[in-house]
Amino acid sequence: MSDPLQPRATPRAALRGSPNHALFGATIGFFIGFGAVSLFGPTAHSFVRVMHLSPEQVGFLVAIPMLTGSLLRIPFGAWVDTTGGKLPFLILLVLSVIGIGGLYYMLLTLYPTHLGQQHYPLLLLFGALGGCGIATFSVGIGQVSYWFPKRNQGWALAAYAGFGNTSPGLVALILPLLIVFIGLWGAYLVSLGIVVAGIAAYLVLGHNAPFFQLRHEGLSREGAAAEAAACGQELFPQASALRALREAAAEWRTWALVLLYFTTFGGFLALTAWFPIYWQSFFRTTHWTAVILTAGFSLLSSLIRVPGGAWADRFGGEAVAALALLVLLAGALIMTLSGSFALSVSGELLVGAGMGVTNAAVFRLVPNYVPHAVGGAAGWVGGLGALGGFAVPPLLGHFVGTMGAAGYARGFLVYVVLAVASLALTGVLRLGPRRADPTMNPKAALSR
Repeated sequence: MSDPLQPRATPRAALRGSPNHALFGATIGFFIGFGAVSLFGPTAHSFVRVMHLSPEQVGFLVAIPMLTGSLLRIPFGAWVDTTGGKLPFLILLVLSVIGIGGLYYMLLTLYPTHLGQQHYPLLLLFGALGGCGIATFSVGIGQVSYWFPKRNQGWALAAYAGFGNTSPGLVALILPLLIVFIGLWGAYLVSLGIVVAGIAAYLVLGHNAPFFQLRHEGLSREGAAAEAAACGQELFPQASALRALREAAAEWRTWALVLLYFTTFGGFLALTAWFPIYWQSFFRTTHWTAVILTAGFSLLSSLIRVPGGAWADRFGGEAVAALALLVLLAGALIMTLSGSFALSVSGELLVGAGMGVTNAAVFRLVPNYVPHAVGGAAGWVGGLGALGGFAVPPLLGHFVGTMGAAGYARGFLVYVVLAVASLALTGVLRLGPRRADPTMNPKAALSR
């Protein structure tokens, strides 16, 4: 009887893609997905004005893409462990295009004279579909992780998340200019074309890791794992998405990472929505000054993830996270106490840098702590952590409601508390007991 570990069906040369190609493709996909969602917020005021929406309706309208995009990260991130990332990625991107396309259709056929309160549910539906682009993040985390060796996880995942995360800042700068020069309809049409082109690029470049390709060609799990390991793949998935979620949930460190990511990435999402209000209301800046400051925060926090991942590879995720959280804490204290525009700008930069580097460190730790269920862990961490973008803004608004204008500054106490709690958690992660790594033996990992 032949050895089941001996691959026979597919030669190694037939495998498509490479780690760098997969990283580039996933980054394009996430950039496009996140950018598509970002098209919703900057133009929401156009709908608010003509539909006469109440403040509660406006709040839910702006939040719905964030809510669906965050929650969908959990099942779609786990799905990577059974199929690879390409199919889940494409489904989310197509749903996002349907949402943005539906939004464009409403603009083209109803805006402004025929758009009324009766269209609000349709607007919410398209916003929810557009939010699917946010969920591509956890899919790409799993897809990229399975391509790269563990020693390079920090840099690879930080490059993916850092460059992909720049789209909200770029959209915030570019979309208003497009609206000025070619109008609201033209701006959406151009944006929709860019999204479709990005999906086509992902379709060409976004190959699954060797294990998933070999499974698709008919090899057994054991045979595919042996062949993929010979090609350099080090991480191997669970047999089912549900099991990946269960395995990740059973690891206590997953929940510590969720809370860290809630502080830094959820906090990042919250501030990209809050900073335009903060700058214009507290310091009476112009609209464009607020846009530039917010976009600068978004781009800094995104791009610094790239060197942050390399630092986490070199010095360890826990150490880098601790230092970055101290930077975040310093920035939050400055913004809480400052009444000076210049000091508050410096505080914003410190907050952005601390958040970005911590985000990189968190996903450097995911393959270390949960190597047997990377997709499931990426879903929990990315999905529940991103809910900070939904939960934190009402807290910031509460400070303003109870303290008046001073509440815009004092609200940053929320980030002081979150930073201190996250520092304590980082220490617990560093000192806590470690478990054996089942991925060091692919056959043992697959038998779980």
